[in-house]
Amino acid sequence: MRPTGPSSPSSQDGSVRALGPAGSGAQLLPGLELLWAGRVPDHARDAAAHRQLLDDEESARLAAFRRPGDRDAYAVAHVTLRRLLGRRLGLAPEAVTLLREPCAHCGGPHGRPHVPDRAVHFSLSHTTGMVVIALASVPVGIDVEAVPDLSTATEVASQLHPTERAELAAQSPTGHPGAFARCWTRKEALLKAMGVGLNEDLSRTYVGAGPQPAPHADWLIADFPTEAGFTAAVAVRRTQAPGG
Repeated sequence: MRPTGPSSPSSQDGSVRALGPAGSGAQLLPGLELLWAGRVPDHARDAAAHRQLLDDEESARLAAFRRPGDRDAYAVAHVTLRRLLGRRLGLAPEAVTLLREPCAHCGGPHGRPHVPDRAVHFSLSHTTGMVVIALASVPVGIDVEAVPDLSTATEVASQLHPTERAELAAQSPTGHPGAFARCWTRKEALLKAMGVGLNEDLSRTYVGAGPQPAPHADWLIADFPTEAGFTAAVAVRRTQAPGG
């Protein structure tokens, strides 16, 4: 990762990161235009000062957060997303219209967000302390998670694909939490890209817990580095068949 230039959102302190055309495996995914990663504490004050960029739905959701850390992460994610989309679409950040697809499960108006005509695809993820955003010319999903403790990783791993559970069981106690987080972020990124999110049974889709994501017929998945203590992954729809 490298620091963004002066025109990039919230780049004044140098802690925002944008991935360019070379570097980690994620940067080489066809269709992926931009990856952005930032530490929430570095951008919370700026995001709070620009809350007016958010639309009514975003503002209502921001106000509903009770924990300051969650509120800050949401504000950083959505203010930055609007700045990135505005720059990509040639619009003021507050002029970007965000729509929602029907829910893939119930058909309600709370599915995956998108811009009119899907001029660009995007995905964001935030956890306490970290935000990541992806822009792409194809459907995309992204996720970031803090590496959990061993007890949490072991408990939640029971929800995963049988092969992933076996891979995690073979890990040492020190390696297990990181491998679990790697697997989880790959899975959530893929399910978000597919438009189903965590509503799908997590044992159905195999993404792997090893050093490299498992290959998928319709999607490309890659890990990418963030801050120590976090893992992140991104998934994009294939633009050609494997081996093509």
